[in-house]
Amino acid sequence: MRTARVLLIFALITGLVFFGVGCGGGTTTTTPTTQPPTTQPPTIIGVVAPLTGDSATFGKSTQEGAELAAAEWNAKGGINGSQIVLKMADDKSDPTEGAAGITRLIEQEKIVAEIGTVQSKVSLAIAPILQAKKIPMISPTSTNEKVTLVGDFIFRACFIDNFQGVVGAAFAYDNLKLTKAACLFDVGNDYTKGLAENFRDAFIKLGGTIVGFEAHPTGATDFNAQLTTIIAAGPELIYISDYYNDVGLICKQARALGYTGFFLGGDGWDSADLVKIGGDAVEGGFFTNHFSKDDTRPEVQAFVKDYTAKFGAPPDALAALAYDAANLMFDAINRAKSTDGTAIRDALKVADFKAVSGTIKFDANRNPIKAAVIIEIKGGQQTYKATVQP
Repeated sequence: MRTARVLLIFALITGLVFFGVGCGGGTTTTTPTTQPPTTQPPTIIGVVAPLTGDSATFGKSTQEGAELAAAEWNAKGGINGSQIVLKMADDKSDPTEGAAGITRLIEQEKIVAEIGTVQSKVSLAIAPILQAKKIPMISPTSTNEKVTLVGDFIFRACFIDNFQGVVGAAFAYDNLKLTKAACLFDVGNDYTKGLAENFRDAFIKLGGTIVGFEAHPTGATDFNAQLTTIIAAGPELIYISDYYNDVGLICKQARALGYTGFFLGGDGWDSADLVKIGGDAVEGGFFTNHFSKDDTRPEVQAFVKDYTAKFGAPPDALAALAYDAANLMFDAINRAKSTDGTAIRDALKVADFKAVSGTIKFDANRNPIKAAVIIEIKGGQQTYKATVQP
């Protein structure tokens, strides 16, 4: 009987416990089941750049600038709670490769926006594809004015060639006090041809004389024929609108032919490889650019510090502009509170953004209004020379 009574009491107690728990009464404590955190799907952004080929240093800087911006946003929670994922495509400095790369990013990676590309000739190939899909694009460094004229989804973070050409001409005429110049450019490159034309027109307008205007074919490594013609005309300055890899060779060959005057160019000079290729021949050369790591503004010095800590070397203008382009895009998506292309575009149009390369507002053609800097190659290093306001 005792055993039966104990069992009865135990059964009653057990039933009361189950009843209490089931009805929410009593003081019994249970451990709640841990639910996985709710996460937003990632915000996928495309980055097209020349990661290989003859402008690979441009691509590397562009990738690193965008990666730093994404890392900083993600560390703060991403865009509206969504982590940023960058998807890369290598355009190899080739318009056909660029078009194939952006098509893959759109169709396979489902990008909502695009940062890049570097070179105007490739941007002109990918911009129509993005415009047709209503996917916003910000080129960090494509300076040919035709790029943003493709359509209202196409923006850039850099000044355009007509401004850069005018700045270069003014520096040559007003600062260097030169009156005779010649131009040498890659005839197959929209950037180099347009920049040379803008320099020529501005220099003549100021009162200078263009004594030579010579083109070379894309991919050339021997420029002696063009340089011989130019040097015979007696210029005080040769304006070389090419990219750094050609500029180094041109300067060396010009010095070997006896030229002793000045060299001046555009932002395509901006690579540490310029001095590696050109050596002493590029010493004393000048070029217009978007950014100088020696700028004392706090946002510049913070960027230089963070970039150097992450990548082991100070940033160039390509990295700064990619960083700015990425931040502009992330900010627009954040303000739009949407990944819809039209909403992002509309947010970009009214941007008023304090960037590393200067405060950026867009004009009617989605070009930023901003200052330019003059860089001198001095002691084998890039040295800040002056800032020129628009």
